[in-house]
Amino acid sequence: MSSTLPPFRASDGERDRAIDELRDRAVEGRISHDTFVGRVDQALRAQNRYELDELVADLPRKPTLRQRLTDVVSAVSDFTTRVQAAWRRPRLPRLALPDDERLRYVVGRGSACDLVLSDLTVSRVHAELRREDDGGWMLVDLGSLNGTRLNGWRLVGPAKVRSGDEISFGDCGFLVTSGQPTV
Repeated sequence: MSSTLPPFRASDGERDRAIDELRDRAVEGRISHDTFVGRVDQALRAQNRYELDELVADLPRKPTLRQRLTDVVSAVSDFTTRVQAAWRRPRLPRLALPDDERLRYVVGRGSACDLVLSDLTVSRVHAELRREDDGGWMLVDLGSLNGTRLNGWRLVGPAKVRSGDEISFGDCGFLVTSGQPTV
């Protein structure tokens, strides 16, 4: 114990300040619950201000105003970067889910397909859309070389397709909508 500090007993206000500091760091996740409980117990038993100061001396400090401003600027910069990237992303052509009575629509490069895509990354018979009993649509890859993707994930089995989904056949991407086909 330091000889420069008076041996006066710690006041209730000093004890409360130390416990508040411990609580704030626990809420922020900077100390564990067990550490918090142990140190609060020590704070309640502390004999003087020096012992209270030792309980909080190693705790991470609250961010300074400069650090908070830096964090805000960083968050705004990250947000604007994401908005700019979304704005530059190519606009996908729309592919309307058929609303007639047919149960199956085949997509591919072959002339017999319902939706013919001339891109070389599309197989002759690439994929199909199957109408389900509930009126929804399933997308099925038909063993294509370059794959069929739904929202960026390559299909390994049938997958439900909804309006707003992104689907791609090889390198040909589309945004799914409801209604008459526009492609």
